Amino acid sequence: MRFEGLVDRHERGELSQIEAAEMLGVSERTFRRWRDRRRDEGPEGLADRRIGKPSGRRAAEEEILRMLGLYREHYADFTVKHFHEQLVKRHDYRLGYTVTKLHLHRSGLVEPAPRRSAHRRKRPRRPMPGMLLHQDGSRHAWLDGAPPLDLVVTLDDATSDIYSAFLVEEEGTASSFRGLAEVVAAEGLFCALYTDRGSHYFHTPKAGGPVDKAKPTQVGRALSQLGIEHIAAYSPEARGRSERVFRTLQDRLPKEFRLAGITGLDAADRWLAEVYLPEHNARFAVAAEQDGSAFIADAARAWREILCVQEERLVGNDNTVKWKRLSSQIPPSPLRPHFVRAKVHVHEYPDGRLAVFWGPHRLADYDAAGTPIVDHAPAA
Repeated sequence: MRFEGLVDRHERGELSQIEAAEMLGVSERTFRRWRDRRRDEGPEGLADRRIGKPSGRRAAEEEILRMLGLYREHYADFTVKHFHEQLVKRHDYRLGYTVTKLHLHRSGLVEPAPRRSAHRRKRPRRPMPGMLLHQDGSRHAWLDGAPPLDLVVTLDDATSDIYSAFLVEEEGTASSFRGLAEVVAAEGLFCALYTDRGSHYFHTPKAGGPVDKAKPTQVGRALSQLGIEHIAAYSPEARGRSERVFRTLQDRLPKEFRLAGITGLDAADRWLAEVYLPEHNARFAVAAEQDGSAFIADAARAWREILCVQEERLVGNDNTVKWKRLSSQIPPSPLRPHFVRAKVHVHEYPDGRLAVFWGPHRLADYDAAGTPIVDHAPAA
């Protein structure tokens, strides 16, 4: 109606073509074209001629049908984003994520996500890698046909890079030491570790209450020896960064294990380290706010004898050391004729091996069954 009124005024000589075009917000050429179409075809000539015609950029129907078939047959439990990544990676798929999501919604295979609640401000990340690491475990059915297992993850606060991830039957002191050792061996010593208040991390006199840092656990003792601050989280929200990572892993990782045909624990750990973590970090890690790194190399490699369980024992009259249900014989030593009634320290490493120390002297190494290791190399 506005166009027709302006055309009438133009034809009466009240407006020039340029003035009428400016008032419509179009070019002079467009105004002339619309005017001529109205004159030749009437008001119907002003209709958009693209209506009813397929777009030249429209996705091929065969490709859309192929995508929907793949989703129904193989990826019905995947999120749209994860599904699209697999299409590109495994099926030579070239359509974009948005059009894929749109057709999945239209077909009823995927329900649109509900609107999120009000935005809450996240705790700012530390500016450099190595300033703060998170370690946590998540129990889940990670492998098809296997009972729930714990996935122990150690990640950086600054970038969300996952440095260590592996499956164990139950997380505890040994798994914590294993994760920390993998990080320190690859990256170096770091500034602080953020964990929950599990019994292997902290002694908590009263359930739900503050931790007692005067009574450190084995993990607390090791971190203190390495000069690493240990920070306790007092709510799930406080561990939001690691909780969000676990939501992503719980959604993606079991499906990735299934696609890779992995069912065993050892194979899963190897595949995690060699294949999945590099791809995950490339996909989800973010750039640090500042250049540089807070990791520091441990030139003396003291962490090897610190990141382990350490306890004092009294050598028995038969020159053996009792450890849990094991009784391990101390071999002959040039240091003294025997060690009966001597106080020694037992180190249990994350892989189950043992070592016995008398002061600074390493007396013997044993395998996880308590059998002496002859001609051993220093235990790691």
